[in-house]
Amino acid sequence: MNIVIAAVGGQGALLASKIIGRLAQNTGKDVKVSEIHGMSQRGGSVVSYVKFDDKVYSPIVEKGTADIVLAFEMLEGARYASYLKAGGTLIVNTQKIDPMPVITGQKDYPKDLITKLESSNINLISVDALNMAISVNNIKTVNVVLIGIMAQQTKIPKKEWLEAITEIVPQKFLTVNLKAFELGYNLA
Repeated sequence: MNIVIAAVGGQGALLASKIIGRLAQNTGKDVKVSEIHGMSQRGGSVVSYVKFDDKVYSPIVEKGTADIVLAFEMLEGARYASYLKAGGTLIVNTQKIDPMPVITGQKDYPKDLITKLESSNINLISVDALNMAISVNNIKTVNVVLIGIMAQQTKIPKKEWLEAITEIVPQKFLTVNLKAFELGYNLA
């Protein structure tokens, strides 16, 4: 499985890649995780690749080969949709976070991104994961809400996902993250 995680700095992309990487290890797969931090401290793009199978030779997911793109922000979803293979799945949070060119007034935030994505040869799941995270009283759980949705799209048993989350998420944040996962999992 080839997964691209596309986010804006501070949204928890690296934690998500660690959870998915641990899941793959726990299920006996060879796994490679590659993190590209970008301008994460300034709200820039953060991308992680997670690949797992019986044997994985490269940590990089190339364009046109991803089974899933997990996008924590709408523009990031549009930017990385080209990484999907035909019939791949884009799971995108409908949240908009203005990039620097929009903040400075040099550009406008692109309009109708979801409509444009719906017309491509991909499976699109768009969801307001931010409001779901707010409903569990922690906006930092957007990443785990989206992981819950992704878990529903795989054949990996739910208990394996829960085990990986339990092993990676710090104990003091575990309960809220498990609630967030359940929201995403049950939505799908």
